[in-house]
Amino acid sequence: MSANLPPLRPAADLARDLTVRAVSSHIVDVPTVRRHKLSSLSVSAQSYVIVRVRLDNGVEGIGEAATLGGPRWSEECVESIKATLDAHLAPALIGARADQFERAGALLDAAAKRNNAAKGALESALFDAVGRTLGVPAAALLGGTVRERIPVLWTLASGDAGQEIEEAGQKLAARLHDTFKVKIGAQAPEADLARLRRLAVALEGRARLIVDANQAWDETIANRCLPELAEIGVRLVEQPVPAWNLAGLARVRARSAVPLLADECVFSPHDMLAVAHAGAADAVSLKLVKHGGLLGTRKVAAVAEAAGIGLYGGCLLESSIGAAAHLQVFAGLRELAWGCEHFGPQILTDDLVTEPLHYADCHVHLPSGPGLGVTLDEDKLRRYARA
Repeated sequence: MSANLPPLRPAADLARDLTVRAVSSHIVDVPTVRRHKLSSLSVSAQSYVIVRVRLDNGVEGIGEAATLGGPRWSEECVESIKATLDAHLAPALIGARADQFERAGALLDAAAKRNNAAKGALESALFDAVGRTLGVPAAALLGGTVRERIPVLWTLASGDAGQEIEEAGQKLAARLHDTFKVKIGAQAPEADLARLRRLAVALEGRARLIVDANQAWDETIANRCLPELAEIGVRLVEQPVPAWNLAGLARVRARSAVPLLADECVFSPHDMLAVAHAGAADAVSLKLVKHGGLLGTRKVAAVAEAAGIGLYGGCLLESSIGAAAHLQVFAGLRELAWGCEHFGPQILTDDLVTEPLHYADCHVHLPSGPGLGVTLDEDKLRRYARA
């Protein structure tokens, strides 16, 4: 039987094959099908940095860093991400082993503080390249999967209740989504509550609602609005108060009948530990751009799990590249009670891969190929690349 197995390659040969030889980055801007409005910004095109890592064996891996509206969601924007990648992070990886993921992370941390989105894109490309070399999905390099598909919601963020009711109805009819996250905070609380009441009545019995205030409220407003959200039937409220006000978030949670989701207040495992100690959240939104990559996301998830805090797969409107990287992590989490929101590829007028992610029956499916499981479309990259 052993005679049928391929001969083992010398470790030195494999090490050479998996050595990082080149790194490149490209900014792309892809229009969205409609304006996506948050409490402090709105976008009609989504910007990404696409990272390409080439190994000594000729295999190339891809990764993606997404931002929303420039540096207004976090301190990173695509321009700063590309500059940091090209000048500091990429040189730190040249000559390093792509499969030594923790060591690569240490090299990146030594080269630049934070810059989590940039590091996450590079680490995704490393997992993609190594997975392609070995012929296995990135999830296998993280310990394997416990699910092949994940419940996925759709975000309603135009601010127009009539348009949102129609949009939600289309998603329900197509069996693409039956849970909707409503972006609030850009209008006065009374206007947001009126909009939510209209949505709840129109979708009653057909869909579930959660809301995201994107840090727009103070404690007083949160305490006034949360009982009404509970009455409306909202299942989860994301980051109602500013990220810095962790004590305030804990006080709001103590009075709230609706579970609270922590987002902008959790970037690192240390942040997650602080939220757990404060008793400030019922669930946490996991994002590679916040946690610095696949390994960082697993670490934040582990702290949350240890504290009994639920897991939710957050997004920043990633294309199929960034969404696929997230799914490789989410597929291996034992518990993902709140599902995910990786609808990003569907809100773009075009995607950046040859075969976009598959959505059906209100789930997004884990791609089956090696690495991240998606392949960059070179024509699309050229079409949307920023001059």
